[in-house]
Amino acid sequence: MSLASRRHPALDFYARGVFPMADSPSAPEVFLVEPEFRGVFPLDRLRLPRRLQRTLRQDAFEVRINSDFEAVLAACADPSRPGAWINPALLGMYRSLHAEGAAHSVEAWRDGRLAGGLFGVSLRGAFFGESMFSFETDASKVALAHLAGQLIRGGYRLLDAQFITDHLASLGAEEIPRDVYLERLAAALAVEGRLTGAAPLSGAAVLQVISQVS
Repeated sequence: MSLASRRHPALDFYARGVFPMADSPSAPEVFLVEPEFRGVFPLDRLRLPRRLQRTLRQDAFEVRINSDFEAVLAACADPSRPGAWINPALLGMYRSLHAEGAAHSVEAWRDGRLAGGLFGVSLRGAFFGESMFSFETDASKVALAHLAGQLIRGGYRLLDAQFITDHLASLGAEEIPRDVYLERLAAALAVEGRLTGAAPLSGAAVLQVISQVS
């Protein structure tokens, strides 16, 4: 398998099945994590609660991709958030990845204001979710549903959630052993997904795309 198209050295980590983290926003160092069990979203088994489906159909939020990556990054890195972990070194890394087209934000807007969103790193047919936030109810969930729809439409094979939480599990995330994860990662790296520049989807279209693979 050739990964010669990679440009940023940090993508080597993701291609090997590890990802960088820091202990806190003020931590001076970054370390690599390779969990024994990995959280993933099977793109053919997403679970969207009825209230979220209703919100999507109503297009209660305007969803954009990469329209304000910096604002999403700042919100996710806010040191006052419980469990905040993004330090200056990681901020610089994500900005560089975004500048090179390898990191993306999905944003939920309402009345011209950022209401929630997420960002992650894309490598061939794999998308590695890094962090998400909400200023309004369901805003980050809407962004996640739109991300899933775009990934399915773009031919991606893997949506990596890194660690499982009750919140992510309620949306269909599952925990798999490292060896199974590495197999899925290899399959995803063997294809070329397309996300940047994809035309926006309506909420109804997102639900239709997701339902077609479920």
